[in-house]
Amino acid sequence: MKKLIPWLLSLCLLLTGCSLLDPFVTLPHREQPTTQANTLAVHFIDVGQADCALVECGGEYMIIDGGNVDDSDLVVTYLQDQGVEELHTVICSHAHEDHVGGLAAVLAVYPTGQVLSPTRTYSSACFDDFMYYADQQRLTVTIPNPGDTLSLGGATVTVLGPVKSYPDPNNTSIIVKVEFGSTSFLFTGDMEKEAETDMLDYGMDVKADVLKVGHHGSSTSTGYRFLYEVDPEYAVVSVGADNTYGHPHRETVAILGDAGVPMLRTDELGTILAVSDGQDITFTWENQNAQPGDIEPADTRYIGNKNSKK
Repeated sequence: MKKLIPWLLSLCLLLTGCSLLDPFVTLPHREQPTTQANTLAVHFIDVGQADCALVECGGEYMIIDGGNVDDSDLVVTYLQDQGVEELHTVICSHAHEDHVGGLAAVLAVYPTGQVLSPTRTYSSACFDDFMYYADQQRLTVTIPNPGDTLSLGGATVTVLGPVKSYPDPNNTSIIVKVEFGSTSFLFTGDMEKEAETDMLDYGMDVKADVLKVGHHGSSTSTGYRFLYEVDPEYAVVSVGADNTYGHPHRETVAILGDAGVPMLRTDELGTILAVSDGQDITFTWENQNAQPGDIEPADTRYIGNKNSKK
């Protein structure tokens, strides 16, 4: 039956007149590591120059972003491979295609408990498709508020931002922190430095063990103060190989290097799986012949706190 799902999805879209998955290509099955019921698993799915993460805890699943429209089949196939039958929560961090594009296909296939988005209106065909398939499930798309929480298995998901309204869709990105035991993951969408600072001034606790680096490693995100407050042990960058934007930018690589934060990149490692047992986090990745690249130090120095040595 699972093999029929992509074909049925394609037929459904054809009959409704949508061009969401045209052309529709079925990808080969990819074996993935299994996880245990008493763990939190975060799959940073390699969708090239886009974002998509599957979060799993206690048999419940949440997806944050869905890559571009062209990634729709890849994302649906990946969820099939993980044994997903329904989704607890779907989060569209913001309305740009490289984040919302594949979510219409996800909603077309998987029964979903709730959908979160920073807006219900945006002028693009892929966002309209996203809203259409949410409506087909009779789901009201929720615009969350800072401080809202939800449970995912044994994990707690807290909305940290945005704390203001912004004209730039990047800054409207929904920011969530996922906590399991003493471990935590921070997902930042494409939020840029202005909104990062506003969130810190609002008093949000952004401290996390793993930072999903904002805006694919663009220099417009991950400011010094923000990185200092997050104080991550690891940074994951969802980015496409040889992308035309030059992501991750040299400035972002430098600031992470200065902070001594190991950077794991999907363009080098493929899909990255982080598994937490509530105390420790273990990483595995798709490209077994690759290793996380060395982080180059910055060419310039910045002044730290003489007492804390930070």
